[in-house]
Amino acid sequence: MRPLILLTGATGYVGGELLRALLASGHRVRCLARRPEALPTAAMAGAEVVRGDVLDAASVRAAMAGVDTAYYLIHSMGSPGRFEEEDRIAARIFGDAAQQAGVRRIVYLGGLGRSDRELSAHLRSRQEVGEILRASGVGVIELRASIVIGSGSLSFEMIRALVERLPMMIAPRWVSVPAQPIAIHDLLDYLLAALDLPSDASRIFEIGGADRVSYGDLMREYARQRGLKRVILSVPVLTPRLSSLWLGLVTPLYVRVGRKLIDSIRHPTVVEDPSAMAAFSIRPCGFRESIARALRTGVEGLLFDSRSIRVPVPSERAFEPIRRIGGATGWYYANWLWRLRGAMDRTVGGVGLRRGRRDPDDLRVGDQVDCWRVEALEPNRRLRLAAEMKLPGRAWLEFALSSDSSGSTIRQTASFDPHGLLGRAYWYAVYPLHQIVFEGMLQRIAAAALTAGTQEINP
Repeated sequence: MRPLILLTGATGYVGGELLRALLASGHRVRCLARRPEALPTAAMAGAEVVRGDVLDAASVRAAMAGVDTAYYLIHSMGSPGRFEEEDRIAARIFGDAAQQAGVRRIVYLGGLGRSDRELSAHLRSRQEVGEILRASGVGVIELRASIVIGSGSLSFEMIRALVERLPMMIAPRWVSVPAQPIAIHDLLDYLLAALDLPSDASRIFEIGGADRVSYGDLMREYARQRGLKRVILSVPVLTPRLSSLWLGLVTPLYVRVGRKLIDSIRHPTVVEDPSAMAAFSIRPCGFRESIARALRTGVEGLLFDSRSIRVPVPSERAFEPIRRIGGATGWYYANWLWRLRGAMDRTVGGVGLRRGRRDPDDLRVGDQVDCWRVEALEPNRRLRLAAEMKLPGRAWLEFALSSDSSGSTIRQTASFDPHGLLGRAYWYAVYPLHQIVFEGMLQRIAAAALTAGTQEINP
């Protein structure tokens, strides 16, 4: 039987991604979480979940029973109180519980920054936590990282929100401070590899991507890859508090989290000790590839419109009208609006609705369906269409079915990846129309599923 791993912080971005990676690698994982209901779905497919809090010594001791390696991915940056003191208390409790339980190793994710220089309270606290964990006597592998590039990362989502929403940005001095961002997949490789380092002695490794760049560089590269023209104006002074208030207005960040984040990124966070290159066989990618991968794989920033309906028929019957959508069958509701939208698309060089379907009944991945293309197809379970009309962004329409002995539920989801401010304006302009058309479509699909033989519906 493989050794048991304890994972904390699984409700956070890095912790959630690490949980998936650990389970995919066949590890036995126990998650300690204050709110188990907030864990990613992957936690329900193989991990043991215990309710507890790193500030509650009894719950931590119970979670440590039988553990070989413990991941400590906890910080209190979002705390409304004195997060430094909370971090100290939690680290002492965790280290003591690990020592008493005979844990072989603690793997801790900390932050880059020269300890002999002035650091933000957040970065000082991250490094102090590492010291407290090492003082427990348990071997600690501390990985110090800078900005994490990945869809869902706090820093990356701040960049996404700023670039997508602001054609012109005021750039305080902190956007020019050097950092060494690391892609989430490279960070996960380091976290997994830390399990198998040959020595149980405590080590500190500074890890980062292949490039040293600034937040300004990251924003310019994000804009380039998204095809957005952005102007960045430098200003000599903008305090962390003013910056955090500004971020709170234009991004999803809480003001208190934004201020702590800015306090940290005002200081250089680059790798100065290259020992990780010798200890690990990992060769991290550069920031351009990191951003490209985050844009390809991420769903953060998408806009959604979703609804569902219940029909008392089996899934194969509920899926039949979905399988026949488009072409001669039409779109089940307000087809005149679909034809109008197709005509508008043709006037700007788009494909419109002229292409129809390859076959009225058979559907395959890659097929054209009017102005859409079949991107994913699971018979009687799922159909995902990608829009090929001219749009200020990328759009998808998906139907997903779940069924039981009493019938099936059809969930319809329209999603949109907006291209800058124009994309967002487009989505919100057509949103009221979507409410009418997509709701009517779903109702008609349900009605067609109830008929003995699904027939063409063209009002």
